[in-house]
Amino acid sequence: MKSTACFNSWNTNSGLKPDTRFYNVSLNALVEGNKLKLVETLHSKMVGAGVPPDVSTFNVLIKALCKAHQLRPAILMLEDMANYGLKPDEKTFTTLMQGFIEEGELNGALRIKEQMVESGCVLTHVSVNVLVNGFCKEGRIEDALSFIQEVSEEGFHPDQVTFNALVNGLCRTGYIKQALEMMDLMLEKGFDPDVYTYNSLISGLCKLGEIDEAVEIFQQMISRNCSPNTVTYNTLISTLCKENQVEAATELAHVLTSKGIMPDVCTFNTLIQGLCLTKNREIAMELFEEMKKKGCQPDEFTYSILIDSLCSERRLKEALLLLKEMELSGCARNAVVYNTLIAGLCKNKRIEEAEEIFDQMELLGVSRSSITYNTLIDGLCKSKRVEEAAELMDQMIMEGLKPDKFTYNSLLTYYCQGGDIEKAADIVQTMTSDGCEPDIVTYGTLIGGLCKAGRVEVASRLLRSIQMKGMVLTPHAYNPVLQALFRRKRTKEAMRLFREMMEKSDPPDAVSYKIVFRGLCNGGGPIQEAVDFTFEMLEKGILPDFPSFGFLAEGLCSLSMEDTLVELVNMVMEKAKISQNETSVIRGFLKIHKIKDALANLSVILDRQKSRRF
Repeated sequence: MKSTACFNSWNTNSGLKPDTRFYNVSLNALVEGNKLKLVETLHSKMVGAGVPPDVSTFNVLIKALCKAHQLRPAILMLEDMANYGLKPDEKTFTTLMQGFIEEGELNGALRIKEQMVESGCVLTHVSVNVLVNGFCKEGRIEDALSFIQEVSEEGFHPDQVTFNALVNGLCRTGYIKQALEMMDLMLEKGFDPDVYTYNSLISGLCKLGEIDEAVEIFQQMISRNCSPNTVTYNTLISTLCKENQVEAATELAHVLTSKGIMPDVCTFNTLIQGLCLTKNREIAMELFEEMKKKGCQPDEFTYSILIDSLCSERRLKEALLLLKEMELSGCARNAVVYNTLIAGLCKNKRIEEAEEIFDQMELLGVSRSSITYNTLIDGLCKSKRVEEAAELMDQMIMEGLKPDKFTYNSLLTYYCQGGDIEKAADIVQTMTSDGCEPDIVTYGTLIGGLCKAGRVEVASRLLRSIQMKGMVLTPHAYNPVLQALFRRKRTKEAMRLFREMMEKSDPPDAVSYKIVFRGLCNGGGPIQEAVDFTFEMLEKGILPDFPSFGFLAEGLCSLSMEDTLVELVNMVMEKAKISQNETSVIRGFLKIHKIKDALANLSVILDRQKSRRF
């Protein structure tokens, strides 16, 4: 803004007409300041004033277009130079090559390099290093080395920038040993590793989870009088947080401050996220307040992390207040934040407030994605407002968004839970005709609905037809059929299906085992089968449901199989990691044949453990 104000003031007060050089300086200042829209305005003024452009003008404009990710217009600008009798120079071509590389289009950069050579323009150290960096960014280290060899024959000598690009490329592709060897070669050639070299090595080691080795490089960096920067600290802090070493990460942040380096928004975000993930949200909020006091403006990710944490703790009032603060701060509005809040409100059955946030997104110009729509559709279905959910799906289509399996599965779940199989089948039909292939969740939900409606044979046939399609069945598909068979005392069929599940599909889950355990204990079948299955279940680390275990215990006692019961109780206590004192009490009751007291105590302890987990 300063450059345009300065330009207008000079133009008005001096009475002198700005020349090409003046425009070039002003345009460059705007590009460097990332004021790309103003570049267009000022260039229009230049054209309107009849001031002729030179090569530098074109170079600045091409740089602006590359920064704005507009490569095609940048190429057209290059071609337009000939119309003004101008020839592109090394800077023109290098700027375009850099633009292509930033967009991940190395082949485009190589085409520009060929054009550069054909035009008689000589490759300089800058242009060679740009291309070396391009090869390394794509992990094409061998191509980078071949290219260096090729240009070395024409007088090119690798410099610090070249070595740094190679070290970075090797680190990005996980070749840390080779990167360290490259750093040794760099030293041999008389180039001291700088902060960029060390940051590449630290980042590479952190990506491999080698945090101790990364800290060693960090210490080596300091011992060689190379000052770490914010990027160095942020990389280490981020990795320590991911490794659940939040305390160590916080200490490192204090070191950063003591060195006179101001933590940036990335540092704060990393620490806040680490604290939230380790259930230290109160400390995270304190850090958030400290961040603002130190003049570091929170961004949309800061608010997103905290709002997500508050929603997961069902502290929705605070989450909504934080959203208001975010909106008033002028922070960029991020759809993720709004989606998180809508999900939190839906989970807590506060659908009207979720709808308000949904409407607010449109008013504020925040794009509503499929995730936004799917979250609210699911919330409406769970609140039994399926007509409104269907209307919202129609609105979703009108906004150009295609319903996906999550959209259809929400509506399907509603109809299946209500036992409306006809409407559920219509949903699957619509889904297929719209080109959305039903997944195992779709089929599992439909199977559950059929079983709930008493149509077990149809559910079994559907299960078989899914297998014929080559889909790997999950417990979500099997469990409803298992439960329905046991309820109908069709124990042998249910056990055959369970064993088939173990052989042919995803392994049974805890729910599968509990369904079978309950079925065997309550189904009046052979008690030994129930006993054997209980041992099998406990071996998998799955604890039995206690009411059903009580039925089994009664059966064992009536058949004078107390020794088997004692063995099962001991195994339950071992798997549940019950304390020594509590174990002694239960064993005491068993020794004096007070079975009911032993089981009552065990039930209380297991219930207490369960409530602690949730």
